[in-house]
Amino acid sequence: MNLKFIKTDLVLGIKQWTRSPGTVFWTILFPILLILIFGAIFSSGTDVEFDLVVQDLDESTTSNEFVGILDNISGINVINLKAEKDVTKYMHDEGEKVALVIPEGFESIIFEYMQSQHDPNSTFDMDDLPFNLKIIVDPTDQTQPSILRSIIISVIQQFNINITGGQNLFGLSEEKSVGEDFEYIDFFVPGMIGFTIMTSMIYGSIERNTKYRKNGILRKLLTMPITRSEWILSKMLFMLFLSFISTFVIIIVGIIAWGLNIHMSVFFFILVICTSFMFSGLGMIIGRFVKEEETADMAGGAITFPMMFLSGTFFPLDQMPVFLQTIARGLPLFYVNEGFRNAMIYSDFSQTVYYTGFVVAFTLVFFIIGVFVTKWKED
Repeated sequence: MNLKFIKTDLVLGIKQWTRSPGTVFWTILFPILLILIFGAIFSSGTDVEFDLVVQDLDESTTSNEFVGILDNISGINVINLKAEKDVTKYMHDEGEKVALVIPEGFESIIFEYMQSQHDPNSTFDMDDLPFNLKIIVDPTDQTQPSILRSIIISVIQQFNINITGGQNLFGLSEEKSVGEDFEYIDFFVPGMIGFTIMTSMIYGSIERNTKYRKNGILRKLLTMPITRSEWILSKMLFMLFLSFISTFVIIIVGIIAWGLNIHMSVFFFILVICTSFMFSGLGMIIGRFVKEEETADMAGGAITFPMMFLSGTFFPLDQMPVFLQTIARGLPLFYVNEGFRNAMIYSDFSQTVYYTGFVVAFTLVFFIIGVFVTKWKED
């Protein structure tokens, strides 16, 4: 083994690395960003508390006792909803993930059962059991409904044991807050579309600009009979073409493989166009300050990874600390994801317009700045 060669080559590699300030900067910054983001999300240092919306339609002493048991469980924050309120609308408006509805007759079914145990002439029909409470869950979140469902079932089982000795007097039925036709994959795909467009546009713009600058292609474009705006527009249209290709590939595969169930509207196409131009503009801005082709990927990752994890692409924002939720609402991908979900899943016109408006605003800012800072001449 030639140890001298190994030592010499190692020293040479380190020197080359230290001579590239951009490479050193992004190599160190990238893992710092990752540990800070994941540490803040999963190690917030505070007790986890889940909201549970409860609508008590029985409004009896026994139902109040049942709700009190849930409210006294550590980690559950019971939100009492008046009987006249629409539960699913409240969940959507307030961003709540789980609701429990206690139907009328909760207390009377207990009295009828107790009476049947002492009165042989009772008309109480045991075949009508169990008397079901209803849990309504938002399928965008897989964690919170699972935890709260288990807790509610445990409380119901304890009620059954106390009253009947174990017979299922009470049960639990389940509904989805946006209809039975939707599954978790339907909510995951809109975020995946936004994330895919973001990464391809940012990486594509950064790589193209740094490579063209390094190879002197940008300077050579000065000798061609085209304007800078014409060149940028042609590149943006090509990137937009790629955005539609990747988007429809995701949707088609999702439909074939997973039975994806989504709605298509004009806002869907507006969001794809704006998202493509917005992140292309952001990529042009970053590419202007990344001088070396070798650091382009690191620079792109330093931008895309925080947005990917903080913008509700893979899990809801309410699972993160409040300060991270505030940061997320300042990131363009958050509005892209919410815009796609409201356009493709909820079919909520007002919310779709609201989030699309933010996406359009971000698009104008990033694209205009990106075009302005993209130069053919070297400084």
